[in-house]
Amino acid sequence: MKAILEATALGRRFPVGEGVWALKRVDLAVPRGAFVVITGPSGCGKTTLLNLLGGLDRPTRGDVVLKGLAYSRLDESGLARLRRTEIGFVFQFFNLLSDLTAEENVALPMRLAGLPPAEITSRTAALLEATGMSHRARHTPHELSGGEQQRVAVARALANDPAIVLADEPTGNLDSKNSEDIMELFRRFNREKGQTFVVVSHDPGFAEHADMVVRMRDGEVQALEEREGTGAC
Repeated sequence: MKAILEATALGRRFPVGEGVWALKRVDLAVPRGAFVVITGPSGCGKTTLLNLLGGLDRPTRGDVVLKGLAYSRLDESGLARLRRTEIGFVFQFFNLLSDLTAEENVALPMRLAGLPPAEITSRTAALLEATGMSHRARHTPHELSGGEQQRVAVARALANDPAIVLADEPTGNLDSKNSEDIMELFRRFNREKGQTFVVVSHDPGFAEHADMVVRMRDGEVQALEEREGTGAC
C-alpha cells in the first residue's frame, strides 16, 4: 500500500554539551490506513521521532514527506497550516483548553480552519457521538474524568479529518480500563474509517493490534515488524 507519510535519513541533534543525537538516522514509511506503533525504552527517541513526523520540531538532517509534500519546503506558517489541516495530535496529558467545554474544544480546530458554522456544529456532534461523549458535551475539562478528557482529545484530533493522527503515550495517564477504551476507540476509527494512526506507547496492548511495530533503541530503529490480518491494511 502506498505510503502516506515518509521519513528519510531523519536525525535530530540537541545542543547539549558537545551535542546529543536523540535521533540518529531513521527511515520510515507509513502506509495509508495503517495502525503503526512505535515502542522502545525511555529515552530511545520515540517522542523526538513523533515530533518530527508531526512537524512540531525540525530535523537536524533528513526530511519528512506527508502526502507528497516535503516539510523542508515549508516555512513556519506553512508548517503550522499543515499541522492544522492534515495532522491530528493526541497527547498523554490531554491538553484541552480548561475554559472551554468539550464541544468547544472539539470545534476549535474547525473554527481555526475556517469551516462554515453549520458544518462545525454537525461535525462536532458526530465526533462526540462517535467517542461516546455526547452526554458530556457542555462540561469543561475539570468536570470530566481522565478517560473522558482523552475521548474529547481524540474527537478534537479528528475534527478536521486529518490525513494522519499522531498519539504520544495516549494511555500513559489512564488506568487499565480507560486505557483499553482508548485503544478500542483508536482501533475502531482505524478499521471503520480507514484512519491512519501512528502511536508512541509502552502499552503492549497497542502493539498487539498494530499493522506495523517500530522498535527503537538509542535513537535508531532496532526492528520493524509488519503484520498481516490486523488493523485497516
